[in-house]
Amino acid sequence: MAEPCGRDPRLGQAKQVRLPAGTVRYHEIGSGPVLVFVHGYLVNADLWRKLVPLLADRFRCITPDWPLGSHTSPMRREADLSPPGIARLIADLLEALDLREVTLVGNDSGGAYSQLVAAHHPERLGGLVLNSCETPWCSWPPGPGGFGLLKLAARHPAPHRILYQPLRLRLSWRLPNTYGSLAKYPIEARVMRGYVRPVLDSTSVRRDGRKAIGAVSARFVQEAAQRLRSSFPGPVLCLWAAEDRVFPLTHGQSYAERIGATFRTVAGSFTYTAEDQPGRTAEALRGWLEQPA
Repeated sequence: MAEPCGRDPRLGQAKQVRLPAGTVRYHEIGSGPVLVFVHGYLVNADLWRKLVPLLADRFRCITPDWPLGSHTSPMRREADLSPPGIARLIADLLEALDLREVTLVGNDSGGAYSQLVAAHHPERLGGLVLNSCETPWCSWPPGPGGFGLLKLAARHPAPHRILYQPLRLRLSWRLPNTYGSLAKYPIEARVMRGYVRPVLDSTSVRRDGRKAIGAVSARFVQEAAQRLRSSFPGPVLCLWAAEDRVFPLTHGQSYAERIGATFRTVAGSFTYTAEDQPGRTAEALRGWLEQPA
């Protein structure tokens, strides 16, 4: 049975932490070196529900619900949810939980936010995993699938609300401009409802999501990329979906070369590798994380 907030029990114990921007809910399981997961827009901690159980025997896995439209605990009205603001929020969580030598694992736009953390707030990081995400050659929101409409509609609350109404219909969930370009295989209905209901039903959650998606821009990733090698000396893994339809494989390879990162692929997956191929994703992560320094 799922947790009351809708998250999968395999993610571990439900907790929350008060941060300057607001209360963030998260789940925690396992012990050992710390992995903190950063999902992208319009998903939540459930993105990692299949992956975390494959890692929790060796790692302490922390999976927050970041305020990106599928969360259930709205931020303070004045919270800064621009990319630098979200990066600061992630850094604040690491500090509040007194986490050190953290490996940050970011997927989709969560990888973009993770790059900003490594570039501007690296103090508590030990490693960085960029899992099929924005690179300096990508737009943000990414171009394929019409995701640019998300930022355009965020200019005003009314079109932002209207844009998401088709998600009330299950048939819309597999369209290329919703989740069909991100997950190769259908995501179970319970999880999908946890992704879409907050933005459909909560005015405050829509406000947070609109602030977040309305502020994104490729310039943030481009600027972070320029700082990354000098500001973050730790190891970096670029872990890309071999069949990614949103973030080109060649971009991931070029970025790994540029920043001196390890590059690996996950076969049989679109962007959400933890969803499509959790076993292969876990194998790649463990192999990289457990290699001798």
